[in-house]
Amino acid sequence: MFRPDSQQSTPKNGWIYWGSWGFAIGMIVFAGYLVWQTQNSSISSSGPVLAAVEENTNLVSSQQTQVMLPEWSISDDVQAVSRRTSYSTIIPNRPRQEIISYAVQSGDSVFGIARNFGITPETVLWANYDLLNDNPDRLTLEMELKIPAVDGVLYEWKEGDTIVGVAAMFEANPEDIIDWPGNNIELINPEIEAGRLVMVPGGKREFRQWLVPTIPRGRAGVSSEVLGAGTCPGGYDGAYGTGSFVWPAANRYVVGNDYWSGHLGIDIGAGMGASIYAADSGVVVFSGAAFGGYGNMIMIDHGNGYQTLYAHLSQVIARCGQSVSQGQLIGFAGSTGNSTGPHLHFEIRYLGGFINPWFVLPAP
Repeated sequence: MFRPDSQQSTPKNGWIYWGSWGFAIGMIVFAGYLVWQTQNSSISSSGPVLAAVEENTNLVSSQQTQVMLPEWSISDDVQAVSRRTSYSTIIPNRPRQEIISYAVQSGDSVFGIARNFGITPETVLWANYDLLNDNPDRLTLEMELKIPAVDGVLYEWKEGDTIVGVAAMFEANPEDIIDWPGNNIELINPEIEAGRLVMVPGGKREFRQWLVPTIPRGRAGVSSEVLGAGTCPGGYDGAYGTGSFVWPAANRYVVGNDYWSGHLGIDIGAGMGASIYAADSGVVVFSGAAFGGYGNMIMIDHGNGYQTLYAHLSQVIARCGQSVSQGQLIGFAGSTGNSTGPHLHFEIRYLGGFINPWFVLPAP
């Protein structure tokens, strides 16, 4: 049966059918495009961040490698951290308590040795009375000295001694003797056997002085058997001093003993054969070998209460009774007598007493 309306609707429905498929395909393509755009945007935006993270990671890794390499190492076979062994040990710096032995070397002096060990020259002399007999000029090469750890008197304990009595002898405190760790004295029963060396911290005693006496220009009546072969008969008259002094050597510094209670002069730097000059005008009252460790010595009386003394000379030029002027050559430096090296031992005396040369010599 012919139906005109059905024939007219077939083309219209075909267009609708194919249009729907086209629209669907378009939407799928558009959705795929959006997904592609989103992925590209994500990758491009995360690139700088990933690069920065990677750069920071490499920097941290590099810094850690620089810091850790000296302290740590990683095994190639076993991924484990191992620590390097340190063979260095920090030893605490504790004060010395024991008595040590020191062999005298060339150029040494009691003053210099004491300074090197941080104690006083008196302490060195008192600890070595058996060798030096309170005379710093008796120091000789290779002499073995006892060096205490603290200032005071090193005393050999005798039978019948008491801590209180020994402390009073050296003007010290009994508690200091007991408390000094180097003495190893029992606090409960503080007994000390005879013959033991005991340190008396802060103790002191008088010195036995070994000095050439002051010799005036008049007749002193001193025998060469007492002072040495350089003794002059005296009875002279001649040049008088100015009352001021010049340095008796070209150098103006101390190389050995300075002026202190056990050494009443200064040891001026002067090499072997260096020229020695009169510190002031006067008359020579001693010229030649002297006892007491002075070696070859010259003494000048300046006629105004002052006398000067020049010791350890290798050669004397000025002779007994000779008048010399200030700055005149009188001899040459050396190391005669008790001396560990060339230098000039120089003394200044006034009215029989000793004056520190630093007080009257010009500033260096």
